[in-house]
Amino acid sequence: MKILIIRFSSIGDIVLTTPVIRCLKQQLGAEIHYLTKKSFHAVLAANPYIDKIIIIQKEVNEALTDLKKEKYDYIIDLHHNLRSWQVKRALGVKSFSFNKINFHKWLIVNLKINYLPKAHIVDRYLAAVKKLGVVNDGKGLDYFIPESEELAVSSEQFAALVQPPTSNLQPFIAFVIGAAHATKRLPTDKIISICKKIKHPIILLGGPEDAPNGEIIAQSAGNHVINACGKLKLNQSASLVKQAWKVITHDTGLMHIAAAFNKDIISVWGNTIPEFGMYPYYPEGENKNKTLEVRDLSCRPCSKIGYDKCPKGHFNCMQNIDEKIFTSL
Repeated sequence: MKILIIRFSSIGDIVLTTPVIRCLKQQLGAEIHYLTKKSFHAVLAANPYIDKIIIIQKEVNEALTDLKKEKYDYIIDLHHNLRSWQVKRALGVKSFSFNKINFHKWLIVNLKINYLPKAHIVDRYLAAVKKLGVVNDGKGLDYFIPESEELAVSSEQFAALVQPPTSNLQPFIAFVIGAAHATKRLPTDKIISICKKIKHPIILLGGPEDAPNGEIIAQSAGNHVINACGKLKLNQSASLVKQAWKVITHDTGLMHIAAAFNKDIISVWGNTIPEFGMYPYYPEGENKNKTLEVRDLSCRPCSKIGYDKCPKGHFNCMQNIDEKIFTSL
């Protein structure tokens, strides 16, 4: 049996598909191919349950000729958009997709009527393969780091990247300061305030776009804060998350990678809400996440994704986050 899984983006969404990958491989013994965008290849590159990764830059036409040669038995569409529909139409084999609950999200964003199902998106992904006889194995998420991209905080390589020297970094806290949209990120002064309350060493993680902000935070919060934003590849950042004592993170990809490593997480939520079904997903019986959010705001959630700035101007969903929990770290 040969199965094609489709999920084009993004980091977190792809990590959340890993239970489906594992269960299909282990329970059906299927040959698993995965179609995604080139920019997210690293997320799956070391996954031992995937037999072949097919990548596109942007358009599915780039891969259709090769996909047709594979003669798939089934397509598992975990993106459920126009591009994935184009693939399914072109290949013409039986497919399964998941419920994106877009109408439910629209209701709560626009009318504040909550009919959201009490189900994590992982469970909705797995529901798509139920008819194949696949069941949730309860083992949570997977994330595999290529050996060449493991990065120890005690290594000369890491010290050279981040500067200043990184002695006395165990145990350290990984603070993921980035997120795709501004309304999913704590304001800079709030992050500085939080870092000042924490006694343990802190490594700031994020992409190149977060690097300037990371420098401001590191310079303002104290010598125990090191800015690694923009200096590491994704899997190197994942390696630091894996080694961290605790992880503080916004609703972003590294949050799900942290859950895959079964880390203690403090997840901070702004304009989005955990009820969308994207909160940290742990193995059955585990829950090491502490959710920080400002509940009962009449304007929240204001979007299912996020904005460049608060539509109301006050940004109370992040400005009013309670910082008391950080004084014990």
